[in-house]
Amino acid sequence: QVQLVESGGGLVQPGGSLRLSCTASGSLFSFYTMNWYRQAPGKERELVATITRAGSTNYADSVKGRFTISRDNAKNTVYLQMGSLKPEDTAVYFCNMGVYWGRGTLVTVSS
Repeated sequence: QVQLVESGGGLVQPGGSLRLSCTASGSLFSFYTMNWYRQAPGKERELVATITRAGSTNYADSVKGRFTISRDNAKNTVYLQMGSLKPEDTAVYFCNMGVYWGRGTLVTVSS
């Protein structure tokens, strides 16, 4: 059983930055594509960013140029560096690894 634990969420002003982390238990992390999703109040969960085993990345159009996904296989951790944050980025952010999901971390962008 894999557990994913997200951290790094919080309240930030528009234009600010945050870095989210997600650490996986076990020894399977390096074999998986890792994803960050988000779900805003009243909206469906959406895919934000993906990083493959080889390190290839892909982003939703809404975050391209502002967010960067990266991974450290030695630490079983995937990161989401978020910059130029907007109020519409407010959401619970979830880490995903295959069929496994974290519980999410809340990001609130507000002045």
